[in-house]
This record gives sequence, structure tokens and C-alpha cells, in this order.
Amino acid sequence: MATRSLGVVMNGVTGRMGYRQHLVRSVLAINDEGGVLLSNGERILLEPVLVGRSESKLRDLCARHNLKNWTTDLDGAIGDPDNAIYFDAQVTSARVEAITKAIAAGKHVYTEKPITETLDQAVTLARLARDFGVKNGAVADKLFLPGLLKLRRLIDGGFFGRILSVRGEFGYWVFEGDWQSAQRPSWNYRAEDGGGIALDMFCHWSYVLENLFGKVEAVTARTVTHIPERTDESGRPYPATADDAAYGIFELAGGVIAQINSSWCVRVNRDELVEFQVDGTHGSAVAGLRGCRIQHRSTTPKPVWNPDLPITHAFRDDWQEIPDNDLFDNGFKTQWELFIRHVVQDAPFPHTFLAAARGVQLAELGLRSSAEGRRIDVTEIDL
Repeated sequence: MATRSLGVVMNGVTGRMGYRQHLVRSVLAINDEGGVLLSNGERILLEPVLVGRSESKLRDLCARHNLKNWTTDLDGAIGDPDNAIYFDAQVTSARVEAITKAIAAGKHVYTEKPITETLDQAVTLARLARDFGVKNGAVADKLFLPGLLKLRRLIDGGFFGRILSVRGEFGYWVFEGDWQSAQRPSWNYRAEDGGGIALDMFCHWSYVLENLFGKVEAVTARTVTHIPERTDESGRPYPATADDAAYGIFELAGGVIAQINSSWCVRVNRDELVEFQVDGTHGSAVAGLRGCRIQHRSTTPKPVWNPDLPITHAFRDDWQEIPDNDLFDNGFKTQWELFIRHVVQDAPFPHTFLAAARGVQLAELGLRSSAEGRRIDVTEIDL
């Protein structure tokens, strides 16, 4: 079996997401399995080149995982002809400059989301990638979660009949950082650093809704900063200038209505940190990160509203758990494999810069809807 290597510049892997999901659980895991398997039987091994600002962190990562290539010279790594792909997991505010350099150098680009802070920037990158003829893609990891893959199976099988609505709940309590340390970095709560839950999560909801239920045609949203002051990693209080909760109503093509609450100021009273309830004429489902429960119309109980009597019916017991019926790989790793096949064999990859731009557009319109207190139509992006 033929095997060859592909150089991948990985910028930002000293951060939590870049390190755990992209370096360890994707790129290194792919190599441990012998590389990405192509349709012709060939395998592609990935040669990561770690890029960042801290020499000590990069050196430690390479020593920990027996890697040899690291540098603080981004221009040099991008300019190396042995490196075919540039991957970006930096903070959002640093992404445009680096991706622009990579595209100009003829590198194929794969990036975390949101791709940029503004729609204008996202469209500019999408046009640039098109004009230079480079492959491009953005992370759409939620689509590859076992729970949403099971939901996709239900949709494809016609389980729901006509889908009526989607209700999503995402979030958890992120500690303020004073009496307990925060689970998220402080820049997430500063708008000037690219923070905010609308910019973060509406980019996810855009591709989830579009790929499962239909494109978003209109949005009505309310974004809020519930906790005005937090404490940073050094123990210093700072004003939280970005939204930490966003409540959205999304009108989809075909008449489906989606309501999704996103909050870092909510205590979890559900089975998973994110859950979507989908209601249709023939059945309903509740999908999370891993699990998915269903209730067919033939097994739906007939509740009667009577506040004078206690509820004795156990409604949760009427739902049936969907079996796995498959082995689900890490979603980030699965998408890396798809992108590598896209680069090497021109295999389909729908999660392009243009698709990512639609996510940034939805975040911008959500923030605008909140500021102006009105419903806003979503228009097509013209490249």
C-alpha cells in the first residue's frame, strides 16, 4: 500500500482546542492509524509543523509527542514548499492576517470558526481563496457528533414526517473567576478581543440548521451581558464587554422555526450540555452530543392540563433511546480526514469559507437584531 506525507502548518496548537482536538485527537490519531485512507488505497500521513509565539511551549509539545518540527516564524513555515496545508486555531482576531498570507503562498487552508470577526473579512477571505484556487474549509464539528448523526439518520429515514420546529438549549455556568477559576479564557468575554457567545455559537447554529433542516432566512435575537464583571487568569477584575448569552429565533427555508438559547450563565438541568428537540407531524426527537431519544406519534401520550392535580405520568419514560448502530469516531478527526481527501483527491467538502461566512453573517445579524429590536432577513452572500 503506497504511503506519502503531507506537510501541515498548525498555528495555535498551544491553546486548549488546537492542542486537544486538532493536534492530539485528529492529526496524531490519524497518523497512529496509518494515515488518511484514499479511495485508491493510498494513505496520506500528516507532517505537522507547530507554529506559535512561545518557544518553550512549542518545544515541550514536540518533546511530549515525539515531533520534530516547530517554529515561531510563521512566514517561514508558510513559505516552505513542503507544507501544503495551513491550519489556524488562533484567537479569531489574529486569523485574517495569517490566512491571507497562507492563501497568497498557495496553501490550502483549514481553520477553526468563527473564520473572522466580521462578514466583510469572511467574504474577502472566501474571494481570495477562490481567486488563488486553493482548497478551503472551516470546522463544522457539531455535525459529526454521535447525537446529531443519529438525528441525521432519522431525518433521512423520514421519521419526523413534516418537521415543524427545533428547540435548542446550549450552555453551562462559566465561573466568574473570583472564588472559582473560570473554565473559559477571559478574552471570550471581551468584545474588543473577538469574544461573545453570539459570534462563537451562531456560527455553529448556522451550519447545524443549514445542513439538517434548511438555510436560515430570518433571525430575531436578543444578546445580553448578564455578568458585567469577571476575573481574568491573573486574578484581576475586568469589565465583561461581550455578550455571555444569546436568545435566538431562526426562520428556516421550508417553514421550520428554530429557537436556540445559548448561555454561559445557565446551570445545567438536562442530560447533555447541548440538546435539540425536533418536533414533526409523525414524531419527535431530542438529540444531544451523544444520545438521541425519540417518540413516535403512535406512542405519544395525551396530557390534559389540570393544575389542581399533581402530575403522576412519567413523560420521560415514553421516549425510546436510539441505538448507536455504528462506531462514531472523533468528529474533529473525521472532518480532518474529509478535508485531506478534498485537498488530495478533490473529494466533496461543503464546509467552505463561503459556508463559514454565512455563520459570521448570522452572528452579525443576530447582534444587529438585538441592538435594533427587530426581525432581520438573511440575504444571500454574493462572491
